[in-house]
Amino acid sequence: MTSEENTLTAIEFYRTAYEGSPREAVERYVGRWYTQHNPWVADGPDAFVAYFERMQTEYPDKSIEFVRSVAQGDLVALHTHQTWPDEVEYVTMDFFRFDDGGKIVEHWDAVQEIPATAENGNGMY
Repeated sequence: MTSEENTLTAIEFYRTAYEGSPREAVERYVGRWYTQHNPWVADGPDAFVAYFERMQTEYPDKSIEFVRSVAQGDLVALHTHQTWPDEVEYVTMDFFRFDDGGKIVEHWDAVQEIPATAENGNGMY
């Protein structure tokens, strides 16, 4: 698979899960195993589905915008802007590793609440 194909897969995987269909996301885009590095989610596809189903139930009005992506070899990084209830906003950086068949098999992320002010005035994006 090409970097461009993997990038499109990562975005569709994330969007599908985030917007309320994590089981479909796993069935379409995840390989035989899914290694998770987020400390609040266990390894494996079932744990991923359970986490995102809970997020959809608890926060159905959340939204996501994909700001940019970077791909290198079997890795894709997505930089996103998330808005949650009560207008709480987060910047996230998610990294996905793909197997040779173009399926996602590993995930890392970093999440930061967007502060009201910044010393440098540059913003988060």
